[in-house]
Amino acid sequence: MNNDPARVPVIVGVGQINDRPSDPCDGLDPVALMAAALQLADTNGGGGWLEALDSLTIVDQIAMRHLNPLPQKLSAALGIDPAHQYQTPLPMGDSPIMLLNEAANRIGAGEISVAAVVGAEALRTAMKLAALRQGGSAADHNIMRARKNKSAPSYLAQYDLVAPVDCYPIYENATRAAWGQTLAEGQAESGSIWSLFSEVAAKNEGAWIRQAKSAEEIIQPSADNRPIAFPYTKLMVANSSVNQGAGFIITSLAEARRRGMAEGQLIYVGNGAAAHESDDFLSRDRYDASAGMEVSLRETLGLNQMEISDFDYAELYSCFPCVPKMARRILDWPVDRPATVFGGLTFGGGPIGNYMSHAVVSMVEQLRATGTNGLLFANGGYATHNHAIVLSSKPIASAEFPRSFDYQAEANAARGAVPMLDEAYSGPGTAESYTVFYNRDGTPRDGTVIARNAGGARFCAKIAGDDQASIAFFTSGEHEPVGTSGIGERGEDGLLYWKRT
Repeated sequence: MNNDPARVPVIVGVGQINDRPSDPCDGLDPVALMAAALQLADTNGGGGWLEALDSLTIVDQIAMRHLNPLPQKLSAALGIDPAHQYQTPLPMGDSPIMLLNEAANRIGAGEISVAAVVGAEALRTAMKLAALRQGGSAADHNIMRARKNKSAPSYLAQYDLVAPVDCYPIYENATRAAWGQTLAEGQAESGSIWSLFSEVAAKNEGAWIRQAKSAEEIIQPSADNRPIAFPYTKLMVANSSVNQGAGFIITSLAEARRRGMAEGQLIYVGNGAAAHESDDFLSRDRYDASAGMEVSLRETLGLNQMEISDFDYAELYSCFPCVPKMARRILDWPVDRPATVFGGLTFGGGPIGNYMSHAVVSMVEQLRATGTNGLLFANGGYATHNHAIVLSSKPIASAEFPRSFDYQAEANAARGAVPMLDEAYSGPGTAESYTVFYNRDGTPRDGTVIARNAGGARFCAKIAGDDQASIAFFTSGEHEPVGTSGIGERGEDGLLYWKRT
């Protein structure tokens, strides 16, 4: 550990806000939400931190793009002007942990003394305002579910793999098959994890939905829990229709002590590790595992010289069930132990790239109250970006700052060969994974199969919405569709359609 207290990073203040007026049009915008969150963090840390900021870093937002760039607007709202002001290029789910790790490294290098990380989304308000301007309901204007322009679609868009809710089921179905689970067993695991999330959220004042749900309520389709993309229902996916902001303040141990902070309020930042998969969803080596996820988690444990048994709490990113299910297997985290301190992205709230700021807030609160060590695992993109880090109420002997968190070379070395993509192919193949998409009334719309041909090349094919036999085969659970054979036949629209053989 750094012996110089001026080089030891600690979190001293945390704050988060839920903004839900009866009329969403009256909601705060992202800048106001961020300002409120940081003012709460400043108060939480005893006050006087915001005017001392050397660094203000912001998670990008999508609700109100006209507000970008954000740093100057937020600084003006707070009446400050830090020397270092930065906004992430995109609102990725790993952004808050990356910014925390960067701030810790800069404090450890002696470059800065006080830093703040913050983000916010106001999609609840943005959706309602868009509905008033353009017609329709607020749900019709959910940015995360908007389909891309089909006039000149990419290959991914042709086969409806354009949004997170389209792509994560590919991992869900592939991992379930690889783990030898039946559909019922896979769904039961998801329901158990999500039910524990809902229980945590029900007790967390910062959570958006504070109502405990049973596993059965979560996995069973109903009028209030419609199917979205097989096998996910509404209660199994991230809830982005929120107005939420969260932020935290990091400083050096020396500065915290100089200001008289009580030792019990200081949360030490450990070392973290990051690695990513290809940004091209079809250029992944596999869909039943992630080398980037495994490397980031294992290296984080190694850097801090900890075992999973050392952790009182964990936050395993939970945009969709496949992510914490993969992560918990890497860590051997029990299925009956909550994998969240905030409540998960369904119940705690899913403010696009800033969820993990809320997780940091809740982790700090938990460690101050009842724990010693906490593990934070963030995921961004489409199971693309992975970043993990450790927080502790005690000094971490092995932590050193600055220390690189880039473990991409290790992930690349662990990754298998990426199959060639053959967009022109038609003919026989084997299903690698799949999903079925649903209309808002719960009826199947169509589906997508990712398959391999005899030469190992990857291709996509649609499951026609009127092919009731194929829809039933892929969703009934009577057989495991992954690994079954079929033929991709070219339709009149030029797309490939999957026919079972």
